[in-house]
Amino acid sequence: MSQDVTIYHNPRCSKSRETLNLLKTRGVEPQIVLYLDTPPDAQTLKGLLHMLGMKSPRELMRTKEDCYKELKLADETNDEALIAAMVNNPKLIERPVVVNNGQARIGRPPESVLEIL
Repeated sequence: MSQDVTIYHNPRCSKSRETLNLLKTRGVEPQIVLYLDTPPDAQTLKGLLHMLGMKSPRELMRTKEDCYKELKLADETNDEALIAAMVNNPKLIERPVVVNNGQARIGRPPESVLEIL
């Protein structure tokens, strides 16, 4: 099972670290994607949105990030433009995202990822 689990992880984020630790204490050794270093492409983000059951890319965005304001994304209505913004500025992506067996959860709170294990 653990080989199928992926976490989109930011080691500087306490919730991301807590979620990773929770997985490991459950015996899960997930594939770790350091998404700030290797950002997901648009197709991957669309897949994550689908697995998360989100209707808009904005639901996966950290709207309080400075670059969200700088890029005036609050005014953007085009989903493709929002996805492109996340590809080009991965710090806009909410974290951590855990994927297992075609399902995904955001680890806020970390325990929410247990639903898909």
